[in-house]
Amino acid sequence: MKSPRTNVPYTIVKKIPNFKPIICYVFNISAVLLAFTSITLAQSSSNCPRPALSRFLRHTVSNGETLERIAQAYNLTPKSILTMNPGLQNRQIQQGNQILIPPYDGIIVEVPRSMTWRDIAKQYKIRADVLFEVNGCQSTPRLVFVPQSRRPLNQTDNINSINNNSTTQPAPVLTGYPLTQAATIALSYGWQNNPKNGEVFFHSGIDLLAPVGTSVQATKDGTVVFAGTQGSYGNLVIINHAQGLQTRYAQLETIKVTKGQKVLLGDILGTVGTTGQPTSPQPHLHFEVRTSSDLGWKALNPQDYLK
Repeated sequence: MKSPRTNVPYTIVKKIPNFKPIICYVFNISAVLLAFTSITLAQSSSNCPRPALSRFLRHTVSNGETLERIAQAYNLTPKSILTMNPGLQNRQIQQGNQILIPPYDGIIVEVPRSMTWRDIAKQYKIRADVLFEVNGCQSTPRLVFVPQSRRPLNQTDNINSINNNSTTQPAPVLTGYPLTQAATIALSYGWQNNPKNGEVFFHSGIDLLAPVGTSVQATKDGTVVFAGTQGSYGNLVIINHAQGLQTRYAQLETIKVTKGQKVLLGDILGTVGTTGQPTSPQPHLHFEVRTSSDLGWKALNPQDYLK
């Protein structure tokens, strides 16, 4: 049976002194996650999914369940469950036992304060921006969850939902442009220096300069999965397209579509505005392109997808 996401006493954490992994040790995960809830969540961005470490749950073993059946129920590998539950290393489980269940296959890593997201990503061979978002876009975490990606999503999934059966691949290009004419890019995709405070951050889209009130249009046929206000995105429209592609149109002045609406290439979604917390000082459209994965929707460089 699945129970609400909560904490269990112990799991295994990898520690990385001097950027090199060493032997695992048993860590008090209950204390870690309680501290995580009160401190680390405050560092998280409202634009990101909840940090993976806040989404662990506790499974109570039912009569006749095996490790393999439990792993299959949560779409995990038995190895991931064993890693989080060192007491199960002999694979012996009994009815009534409580098992820690991670949101994805992966490990928990403790890192020194001097280590950046790019350092961690290089160490574990994962995209830095994906690791950043999976951990709630925290600035200076001491513990991070390092996932292993295995499966894609499709057009009908919700913003951060998981589909276990899709085998489609992202479309190579978008067939339209988000504004009525080509615009200057005020801030590019990728790791950037924040023009407001000089801090390095990951910019998950591009900022296209345009006057307030300029029409914003769909770059491809699709389905609106979000139309409303979301954190520093401000007024936001999200469209899921075929072949595991998603586009986001943020910091709008007005929204002219609704959730669940089917849109066609060139349909008006809203108008350029200054809502949310824009990074670029001039009026612009914040535009993102993302591709589906079991970890959510991974950001891509929009310039590679626009004609």
